[in-house]
Parts: sequence; C-alpha cells; structure tokens
Amino acid sequence: MSTIPPFLLSGSFSPPPGPDRKRVRLPFLEKGIHRLSTLVREEYAHWELARRDGLLQRIDPRVKVLFLAFFLVIVSVKRTVAAEAAIALFILALCVFSRLDAMRIYRRVVAFGLLFGVLVPLPSALNVFSPGEVVLPLFRLEGPCVFWIYRLPPVVGATREGLANMALLALRVANSIALSLLVLHTTPFADIVKALRLFRVPDGLVVVVSLAHKYLFIFARTVEDMHRAKQSRLLGAIRNREARRWAAERIAFVYRKSQTRCEEIFKAMLSRGFAADARLAAAPAVSARDLAAGGMFLAAGVVFLLL
Repeated sequence: MSTIPPFLLSGSFSPPPGPDRKRVRLPFLEKGIHRLSTLVREEYAHWELARRDGLLQRIDPRVKVLFLAFFLVIVSVKRTVAAEAAIALFILALCVFSRLDAMRIYRRVVAFGLLFGVLVPLPSALNVFSPGEVVLPLFRLEGPCVFWIYRLPPVVGATREGLANMALLALRVANSIALSLLVLHTTPFADIVKALRLFRVPDGLVVVVSLAHKYLFIFARTVEDMHRAKQSRLLGAIRNREARRWAAERIAFVYRKSQTRCEEIFKAMLSRGFAADARLAAAPAVSARDLAAGGMFLAAGVVFLLL
C-alpha cells in the first residue's frame, strides 16, 4: 500500500476556492529584492561584455584606467556646452564600437544626468540666484520684495545664463557616468584593480576593494535566496506588519552572518600566508597597439581641451 499522500500524486495544484483568497505579495520588499537580483545579473553581464571582441576590450586595462582619469579631468575643466556635447558624442562612438548595449547604458546615464544635473540644480536657473535675461518667466509680483535673505525681482523666472549653467552641469554628470560605465563594461574588475597599481594605490585599499566587490556579490545572492525561500513557504497573503518584522529579523541575521563570514575569511587568509600586502601577478608589457591607442586617446583629449 502506497504511503504517499494523494495531493503529491496529482499533476497540478489548485488553491482552495473562496472569496478571501489573495495574491501572495511582499509589496515593500519586492522592489529592493528586484534591485539586488538585477545587481547579480549585471555582474554576470559585465563579465560577458568585457570578453567581447570590441574596440576597448582589446586595449590594455592600464591604458583604459589612464584614459578614464584623463577624460574625467577634461570633462571637469571644460566650461562650454559645445565641448561637453562633443565629448558625449565621442563616448557614444566608443560605446558603439566596443559592441556594448548603448540603450541599456544610456538609460542609466540619462537617469542620473536628469537627477543630479537637472532636478538638483534646478532652482539655480532662476534669476533669484543667476542674474541675467529671463527667458522663461514663472510668475510676477507687484514689485520687488525680500523673502528671508533673498531679494525677489518683479518677474521671477529662469534666465538664459542659469539654463546654460544647468545644461553644462547635466552634461558633465552624464559624461562622467558614461565614461565610468564604458570602462567598467569593457574591463574585468580584477584587471581594473591591477591597473590601479599605476597610481600607487596602497595595498590595503586594493585588498579592501577586492574583498568588498566579492562580498557584495555574495550578499546580493544571499538576500535573494532568503527572499525566495520565504515566498516558497507562503500559501496566502502576508500582512505588511509581518513582512516588516521578517525584514527586520533578516537584517539582523545578515549582520551576524556577515561578521561570522568576515572572521572566517580573515582566518583563511592568514592560514594561506596573508601579510597585509596585495600580491598580484606581474602585468605583461604594454604592446605597440596599446601605446597607439593611448596616443589616440591623448590626441583626442588635447583636441577637446582646445575646443
């Protein structure tokens, strides 16, 4: 006689009928867990993109790190919208020739550019802070007045100079983020860490960055696994209060687990001869192709500086 329960022998499971049946949801947790899952997927995507046969993927990581530092300085010192727009087109061309997904990358660039380059400095475009020609009036007052420490003119609006400064800041933010993502998507993280030795980065900082990168990946997977395990054990709707209590308990659990994992990793490193110095494999000599690429980047940077 079979001892297997009948419901395990059935081909499908149908939830019990009833008007009170609700969909299983963890509303305020889902978004955060989704972002962690996206982080894990993008980590795999970075490794795959860095192995593609594109323009920047063929160049030595040391050259790319120098290129990133050099162009970040150029983006910071340029004071014209035309020059920043030309740099943006140059970065976009490098992204296309490196066979990257430009749409996915520039969605982030546009989002952060709008947030930190438009929304945050938006009040600075008003003639209250940027005197000049008003091109976009917002409201009119009966006359000049004083509000707190500011003197309001009869017509309050955005000035041509304020909008130009805001556009310049938005392009600077977008170009800086695009440059960083371009190098990150075309270079494995381990190669970037090795290339940092060019700037005489202390060994302790190199070790901390490497371990933090690895642990961030493990942390995301651990949180996602806990969330999936919780969902697999739910047969009905969960109240927000219970979900918050579960989230608080998991935060404490992850904290304790992080401490334990840190001690275990440190003991394992000591047992393998760790002596607080980063021992990296010797990097090969820079090839003629990499030198030519570095020369082209240098020439392009000089052209942008002269614009």
